Amino acid sequence: MDEKRDYYEVLGVGKNATEDELKKAYRKLAKKYHPDTNPGDKNAEMKFKEASEAYSVLSDANKRAQYDRFGHAAFEQGGGGAGGGFDFSGDINDIFDMFGFGDMFGGSRSRSSNGPRSGASVRTSIRVTFEEAVFGCEKDLEVNVKETCKTCKGSGAKPGTSPETCPKCKGSGTILYTQQSFLGTIQSQKTCPECRGAGKIIKEKCRDCYGSGYVANRKSIKVSVPAGIEDGQKVRIRDMGEPGINGGERGSLLVEVRIARHPFLQRNGYDLYSSAPISFAQAALGGDVRISTIDGDVMYTLKPGTQTDTKVRLRGKGVPYLERPSVRGDHYVTLVVQVPTHMTSEQKDLLRRYDDAMNDRTPAEPEKEKKKGKLFGK
Repeated sequence: MDEKRDYYEVLGVGKNATEDELKKAYRKLAKKYHPDTNPGDKNAEMKFKEASEAYSVLSDANKRAQYDRFGHAAFEQGGGGAGGGFDFSGDINDIFDMFGFGDMFGGSRSRSSNGPRSGASVRTSIRVTFEEAVFGCEKDLEVNVKETCKTCKGSGAKPGTSPETCPKCKGSGTILYTQQSFLGTIQSQKTCPECRGAGKIIKEKCRDCYGSGYVANRKSIKVSVPAGIEDGQKVRIRDMGEPGINGGERGSLLVEVRIARHPFLQRNGYDLYSSAPISFAQAALGGDVRISTIDGDVMYTLKPGTQTDTKVRLRGKGVPYLERPSVRGDHYVTLVVQVPTHMTSEQKDLLRRYDDAMNDRTPAEPEKEKKKGKLFGK
């Protein structure tokens, strides 16, 4: 799947669901989509794994708290994978549900789809600097928020009128379909196409909200970007999404964070990488060099004889961990010896003397070689 669904939406529960409600919802989905029950069905396998992942996070109090605050971004570095065992205990009706025969043999267990349902999530994005992503920040964001229409007070109907009970589903929001199979009579329920599961029909719509019961207003909100967030991860703001249906909870606002490039730092997970130039003398003799980091410049002591492309590690100078801001990654620096491109005659003479000394040659030898080079050059 390109976009992970909300874990509460996956399990079909509200954000205030109890532990027992979570367990019951997960058990039902596990029975329905278990690979043993749906051999070769890739879609069922995907839904089974999706439900397992959602339950493994929401059933853990600490993980659930992180998810409620940051959404999927809290676990995209490996913190919240699927797991946990499977509990298939339950009554005979749950077993029938597992195979899709909930109302077989003339059964009449009713299920209403016009109960409270959570609203859909709304998505948007913000841009932050590299430093803001590393250390966290607060950003102002303008969003459209649907609020209860003042004219009809949320009913969607024209003032002086009221929504009417749907004549097709009699207000239940569902239509019962019956069909015959080798197992007998199978009854299934589907959302009413007339009222779309609401159970009510608005004949005269409110002129301000056009029957939706809501009007969009522009609002300015603050988005808290956590330290250590990566490019493309999302911040969840609860109760700022689409309104719930039939009294259900509002959805969430999912804010995707887009991070600008840094002029010399690259990031890989929680570690930072860069390069730093050093002179030939510094590399040969050693000494202190200045290195730029995300925290500012620091002094690093080189060992004599340092070679070009040597990598050094600055511990704790990387990115804070998303779940543990007090812990930071490291900064790896590649040292590059710089070769001068322009030198004075005096500098060249000194360099020749150095080369003579390193190779145990007399000062006259380089001059002869120089003349010989010119002769052959002509």
